[in-house]
Amino acid sequence: MEGVHIGTCSWKYPSWEGLVYTKASEDEYLAQYQRTYRTVEIDQWFWSLGKSSYGLPDSSVVASYDKATDSSFRFTIKCPNTMTQVFAYRSNDERNRWFLDAEVFYQFLESLSPLLPKVGLFMFQFEYFNKQKMETKELFFEQFSRFISLLPDSLPYGLEIRNPAWIDASYLKTLEMVHVSPVLLSGYWMDDLAKTLAMVSETSITRLCVRLHGDDRSGIETKTGSRWDALVQSKQSELETIAPLLFKLAKEGRTIFVNVNNHYEGSAPLTIEKLVALLTEEGRKTIYE
Repeated sequence: MEGVHIGTCSWKYPSWEGLVYTKASEDEYLAQYQRTYRTVEIDQWFWSLGKSSYGLPDSSVVASYDKATDSSFRFTIKCPNTMTQVFAYRSNDERNRWFLDAEVFYQFLESLSPLLPKVGLFMFQFEYFNKQKMETKELFFEQFSRFISLLPDSLPYGLEIRNPAWIDASYLKTLEMVHVSPVLLSGYWMDDLAKTLAMVSETSITRLCVRLHGDDRSGIETKTGSRWDALVQSKQSELETIAPLLFKLAKEGRTIFVNVNNHYEGSAPLTIEKLVALLTEEGRKTIYE
């Protein structure tokens, strides 16, 4: 439906042959993927922080992603953890000197130049903050707001945090004030997604991202044998709960990216089929109401 952009978290899965791909080599996957889906999450540039330096996207890879997709395709991109990890590489106490460093983001932007017109959201994903990493949520929001103020205001930004107790009406209000979209996660011990979506409906937030990630990464990998062409656990109850809320938010004119991970139910394409069917049913209900 208009306003809801549903895609997957990454796309490089040979076991999607028959679901998304015809027989193809990996370098043809994205071009085939875009025939079915119009958005995808890129997470491959997230793990960038090194001991004495950090990594940036390879220009040839960026160019290949641009070539494989048309101008209406949208990427949601997880920004490098160089900017979002509090402690230095493999350290439990040394501070990361590039934490919330705007210069790193500008270098990241430059490396992505061909893809910039196709970016639907730049997502800053932060780890769970204990007291040693971040004393208070107020301190974090002060630092994050200052960081965002240094970035180009023409680009779309999103924030994902892993502290469920921080996500409340005041959190959403803070994001409104700095023009940053909430990135809401299902999984990793986060609170009820439906409850948070209902709170978003009470705000004037115009863009958000929902990441259907799943709870037990290693467990589901064992169940699937890392083949992602079948559902091995059901999240039907959550999907049935969030579908009406997503539909409502879209009808209110908001832009929603839904990024589905294989680890959510066992196969992202099959989960998307279920969610699309539920959203379609919501559309039928409104016709007859």
